Amino acid sequence: MYKAVWARLSALVCRMRAARGDAGMVTSEYAMGIVAAVGFAVLLYQVVTSEVVAAQLQAIVKRALSAGA
Repeated sequence: MYKAVWARLSALVCRMRAARGDAGMVTSEYAMGIVAAVGFAVLLYQVVTSEVVAAQLQAIVKRALSAGA
């Protein structure tokens, strides 16, 4: 009896997995995605706050503001 119930339960689980597919991510994939996003944000922050980029951004803004004058 136990083997029959286990076989039916296993078949049901397999059908449910096949029906839904791999539509979502597991927790570890979310964690790796968050770590990658934070790493990219830190890198982007470092680039944008560097002196060279800040000077070029200021020059672009000054040019844009003085374009109409």
